[in-house]
Amino acid sequence: MPEILIYTTTICPYCVMAKRLLDKKGASYTEINVGVQTGLREEMMRKTKRRTVPQIYIGDFHVGGFDDLYALEQQKKLDALLGPS
Repeated sequence: MPEILIYTTTICPYCVMAKRLLDKKGASYTEINVGVQTGLREEMMRKTKRRTVPQIYIGDFHVGGFDDLYALEQQKKLDALLGPS
């Protein structure tokens, strides 16, 4: 399974939904809460060119936010990205 990185904040319902979907898939991920340390949101914005959370990477592929992750699931493309579990 590729490395999964998800940028979040504590009070973000879309972050919770994204993590719930990944958990349902049995995927392990690294969560970076951009609200707990100065500079983390800026780091995320430089990397993703976006300022909203969640921002999700599966391997080197920038999925985007929860809507993008959910769209992949609906199109039956998420499992292929996650690889064998």
